[in-house]
Amino acid sequence: MPRKNEPTERTCAVTREVLPVTDLLRFVMAPDKTVVVDVKGTLPGRGVWVSAKKSVLQEAIKRRAFSRGFKEQVNAEDGLADHTDKLLEQAALGALSMSRKAGNLHVGFSKVEAALKKESVLALVHATEASEDGVRKLAALAASRFGKVDRLSVIRLFTSEQMSTHLDRDNVIHAVLLAGEAGRNFVKHAQRLAQFREVSVVADDDGTKGAVAQD
Repeated sequence: MPRKNEPTERTCAVTREVLPVTDLLRFVMAPDKTVVVDVKGTLPGRGVWVSAKKSVLQEAIKRRAFSRGFKEQVNAEDGLADHTDKLLEQAALGALSMSRKAGNLHVGFSKVEAALKKESVLALVHATEASEDGVRKLAALAASRFGKVDRLSVIRLFTSEQMSTHLDRDNVIHAVLLAGEAGRNFVKHAQRLAQFREVSVVADDDGTKGAVAQD
């Protein structure tokens, strides 16, 4: 996000497209001349902006776009793309935890079912190893109330172990995000992670796909 009084658009150092900063990632140079991703947009210093896609970041490293952007030789390590993915993932999981603490998240198949029948719902969250049958049943219930299932975000970016750890619950497979600031914040982080991994957070017609983590 842009800091106060800063432009809301920047140019990607690789594609040269002018994009909203929400579709870009900012990178800064550490004192040891290592390139560091500024996930929160708060690090000091000159920034180089790259489209928020893993493939574009990998191209930036390959083309030495950061040295050109900073106008001096810098070290953009080969693991920068994977490290960026991990930081975006951690931010999303942290936001998922906060949504539970704020009361914007219900966990468990039966509670998800109940919420889909009467609550104001933002998104369905399924573990990557969730059964297609369970996902399909919840998608059908969502479609029966909200119409086309793609009106809801369907997020499948995290393993059951990751979700369970951050929600302090055992064997979390299905969850539902409710309307509220914390829920919206998680969806924003999840969409940013999905954008980086170049997957969608909109379900297929049967509701079984959504955003699925990719190696």
